[in-house]
Amino acid sequence: MRILTFNANGLRSAASKGFFDWFAARDVDVLCLQETKAQEHQLADAAFRPEGYKAWFKDAQKKGYSGVAIYSRREPDEVRTELGWAPFDDEGRYIEARFGNLSVVSFYIPSGSSGELRQGFKEEVMAWLRPIMDRWLASGREYVLCGDWNIVRARNDIKNWTGNQKNSGCLPHERAWLSGMIADDCHDGLVAPPAQGWKDAFRVARPGVVEYSWWSQRGAARANNVGWRIDYQICTPGIAASIRAAEIFPEPKFSDHAPVLVDYAA
Repeated sequence: MRILTFNANGLRSAASKGFFDWFAARDVDVLCLQETKAQEHQLADAAFRPEGYKAWFKDAQKKGYSGVAIYSRREPDEVRTELGWAPFDDEGRYIEARFGNLSVVSFYIPSGSSGELRQGFKEEVMAWLRPIMDRWLASGREYVLCGDWNIVRARNDIKNWTGNQKNSGCLPHERAWLSGMIADDCHDGLVAPPAQGWKDAFRVARPGVVEYSWWSQRGAARANNVGWRIDYQICTPGIAASIRAAEIFPEPKFSDHAPVLVDYAA
């Protein structure tokens, strides 16, 4: 199974830059999108519906904002779009497709970079989401949680480590929150990894590689590869054991984020 996650920063914009033509050549089974920035009826044209796939959307109530989607070759047994907390659900930040005992989720965790108000909301989301993820991990289902988490994990995940220690997305307590759920050694030492926990799919396949999935649109950040790795596939240990390969595609440029592809044998 090949799963691709991509923050499009506007799906209509990404499509106009050739994203779906590029996608058609990747032989993907499930595509998870974030920041569609559209309402579903605005994405009904064939340009947004690649042959061989069906699509499901969760739009933000605010038009032109956020929004997530899942494209799949196989029709899911069930699609879920709410986790039960309106401030999060209404921003279009979660959609889950269930295939037998496997759940594939497209997540868009809030950014706090715009100021204290949104950073506060991000931290509310983190506190609320942790027990949900704990339940999923203990449920016996296999999960692949795809998306833009807006948090780096360690020095290998960000170019300017020292200069970003006080910036949202690289704050020590954010890093501790994320790595505190992931059972590997690819963290920054703030917390001990759990004995049993989630797996960072890219780090399962490529533990020491320095690659990024997002670049600021200011200056020449992308040209100079001054990036952050904030787009993940976080998965349960069972399906993590089947990971064969992982790749980030910084080129072609469809968005300020890069698509992240993981191959699972399952």
